[in-house]
This record gives sequence, structure tokens and C-alpha cells, in this order.
Amino acid sequence: MKLYKTNPCHVVEIDSHYYPLVDEDWDLLVNRDDLFHYLQEAAKLIKPMGEWAPGEICAPVGNQEIWAAGVTYTRSKTARMEESKASGGGSFYDRVYDAPRPELFFKSSLHRTAGDRETVRIRKDSKWNIPEPELTLVVTCGGKIIGYTIGNDMCSRDIEGENPLYLPQAKVYNRSCAIGPCIYVSPDPLPKDTEIHIRVARGGDPIFEGSNYLSAMKRDPEELVEFLFREDVFPKGCLLLTGTGVVPPDDFTLQSGDEIAIRIEPIGTLTNVVE
Repeated sequence: MKLYKTNPCHVVEIDSHYYPLVDEDWDLLVNRDDLFHYLQEAAKLIKPMGEWAPGEICAPVGNQEIWAAGVTYTRSKTARMEESKASGGGSFYDRVYDAPRPELFFKSSLHRTAGDRETVRIRKDSKWNIPEPELTLVVTCGGKIIGYTIGNDMCSRDIEGENPLYLPQAKVYNRSCAIGPCIYVSPDPLPKDTEIHIRVARGGDPIFEGSNYLSAMKRDPEELVEFLFREDVFPKGCLLLTGTGVVPPDDFTLQSGDEIAIRIEPIGTLTNVVE
């Protein structure tokens, strides 16, 4: 089933039927370990909406922090090593890829995050910017994965490549993260053959397209969550982007007006335009 954060009420989609969740607090809702079964039971008590033409679909985030994992795919490792080679930091990424401890970093909060059909940004002091399509975990305060959504981890590769210590500036700025369009709520993990696909269009014409599969991710989602929760607390739960396996070629950079579409079934498609 899918859970949409919308105005004026949240909406659950079950078998192509839509049910309004009136007066539900988002932070409490997505912090339920039993969310899948709760939504199933709630739908039995609600009259379906019939045809649903959503007005405003918001990013499915409330007061949850958004974190990210890095270098979880071979393609990401090689790209990071190449961009940081001149600064002497290339071997850092090779080491973290093979290390027991993953790379985890704070990515965004609600006021920095774009939802589906909203604009994302590229830094004015950067000349090499890319989107990073990532499966995103929805995790309760108890560390349980209760759903999945799509994340776009926008990145300024020249800033990160200049010095790995600049990663927060390359990754964390206004609208450097997009999340949506919904939360796919499931008691079961997504299968390893789940495809993550991205298409970037400029003036309506595709300029980059690529895909990868969850089977190529080196670390399990549960492993990433366990490390994130080791010495930290998330009272409202959190979202965790799990890294990217699709990186555009080195001569590619985003421009204003580019349209980024990231598709992960059965979640859907997250679409954003660069401001």
C-alpha cells in the first residue's frame, strides 16, 4: 500500500482505492511499528474516495531527520575515488567501501527538502552538480523499517572532490534533497531485483538515463539502520537514503530547467525540476 502526505488530509492507496486519513498526525503515524496493519484496519472503517485527483502532494516528511549512506555501490566508490584523486582523498572511499563501518551523514530536514513536482537546486558556487537516485528507508524511533520512498541526494561533485571534508557543503544546502512521491508501506523488504531508474531531460530531450538494482548494494538496509541507531536517538523516526549506484559521466552537470525523474517500482516516480 502507499501512504501520501497531502493537504488537507493524508491518503492511503490500497488496491487502487483511496482512503482519506483525517486528523492523523504525520509524525505519530509514520512512527508506528505496526503501520502496515494499522492502515489496513483503518481503511476498513473509512469510505473510499473513489477517483482521487490530489491537490498538493507534500514530501512524505514531518519532523523526521533525513540521513544518507555513502559508497554503498561500486559505481559510487569509483566515481568518488576519481573526483578526489587530485586532492589525495581518493583512497578514503575505497577504504570505507570495504570497511565494517559504513559512511553515514546528515542530509536534510523538512525545510530543506523538496517533494514530488517541486524544484531542487544546484549551488551557485559549484560547476559540477549531479542527481543521485536512492532507495530511501522510512524508520521508526525503535529502528524498524516500516516503508520505502525515493530520494534524490543532490551533490556538488567538484566541492566534495576538492576535499572530502567539504562533504557537508557539497551535500547539505537548501533543496539539495528531494523525497517522494509517497511511502510504500510493506511488512516485507523490497526484492533484490528492484530497479532504480533515473532519467534527466533538458528541453524535453533525454540527456542522461541509467539504472541499477538493489542486488548491487554492498550493505543490507538493516545493517545501515543498525549503525545509524547505535549511539543516536530519533524521537520522531527518520529517513535514510541508502546510496546510489547510478552516477552520470564526468562531463555531465545539471543546469537550470533540467527535469529529473527517478522511478522505483512499486513506489512510483519522483519528479523534480532544477531551479
